[in-house]
Amino acid sequence: MATHAPAIALLVINVGLLWLLLAVPLGLRTLRVQATFRAGRAKVWNAIFPLGTSANWHHSVLASQKEAPNRVRQTYTHLDRHGQPIVRSMEVTETRAGTEYDARVLDDSALDPVFWKDFHERRRLVEDGDGVHLTIEQTDRYRGLAFLIFRFFALRREVKALQQWLDTGQSRPARAVFEHPLVQCGLAIVSTLLLWPFFGLTRNGLLLSTLLTLVIVLHELGHMAAYRAFGHKSVRMIFVPLLGGVAIGGRPYNSLFEVATCALMGAGMSAFLIPGAILLYEAAGNDVFGSGTAVLIFLLILGAFNLLNLLPMNRFDGGQVLRQVFHSHAGRVAGSFLITLIIAGVGWRIGLSTPALLAGLAVFGLLSMMGSGGVKPRHRLDEMTSGQRILSGLGLYSAVALHGYAIVYATDRLFS
Repeated sequence: MATHAPAIALLVINVGLLWLLLAVPLGLRTLRVQATFRAGRAKVWNAIFPLGTSANWHHSVLASQKEAPNRVRQTYTHLDRHGQPIVRSMEVTETRAGTEYDARVLDDSALDPVFWKDFHERRRLVEDGDGVHLTIEQTDRYRGLAFLIFRFFALRREVKALQQWLDTGQSRPARAVFEHPLVQCGLAIVSTLLLWPFFGLTRNGLLLSTLLTLVIVLHELGHMAAYRAFGHKSVRMIFVPLLGGVAIGGRPYNSLFEVATCALMGAGMSAFLIPGAILLYEAAGNDVFGSGTAVLIFLLILGAFNLLNLLPMNRFDGGQVLRQVFHSHAGRVAGSFLITLIIAGVGWRIGLSTPALLAGLAVFGLLSMMGSGGVKPRHRLDEMTSGQRILSGLGLYSAVALHGYAIVYATDRLFS
């Protein structure tokens, strides 16, 4: 049991972090951001008030127009799934003339109105000598810390952009320092070093953590390649130490086939490396004391990481694909059972004990309770054709089988 303690600890930490970021019920929470500007109150008010004369000051706002009494229609540079600017209608109430207003979102061309049902925003100005104090409060219902943190930093960026506009008369997108490739490379190194103790603070432990980081990067590159294939103009990867990486597309999904393919290709692209790695090992003459060992360890980590991602859990890639391929609840249950059976068979084949398999199933069950999450689109995504559904299903089970084989192949040669 002691030999498995580091792996168990890493699994518990990851499950806990996932729960905190994606599933912990936070209820109604209010974000508050404050800033002070050396500018006239009227100028600041006309910028922050949606019906102000400078309401389109921000670089992401194309237009802000009055639709009806207390109703504003704003058009953004952000694109919907059809490549058109997102349009949002808001109810705006000026609670104190020229200094305070409340706003609620009524309609959104990209998101279902249910997304905004608990959202409420209040902005107010207070003059103090030659400066003006701005307070922004946003209230919404949150599940998981991730979106709460994202909104907080989005408000901070908006305040900085407002200061830039007041100083220069222009608002430009802030440099995405966090998303810069060099920063992401640094985060990948940090993640490798954080993982190192879990594998032992030895040279072999560093090799394991490095290979795991490499596998994560390859997995996310597969997602990014799929986004590019579906025409996403901007694609980026965010590396999260300990948890792994996240590939982000440049627009909302347009079809169920796109959702399934982009989810599948993380493990799908990695699956193409398995035959090459096996050939490389065979070519090395089964040199288990040299490069052959590294190849087998790479195969084992590649297979295990991607097989975990293909589990039929709502938050995992496998669950994403299954929800698109099977419309009926019975179909999803049958599809999930088959994948779980294959993975359990792989565990049995490599000699995992029954308690270990049961513990794994318990963890997977806990993860499945996190819910499907996600953001509901305004309009239903384009349906799959029968051919696309068959192709996605075959791709999913092929990826499961290939990564399962990689684990068995590597385990037989490493521990025989």
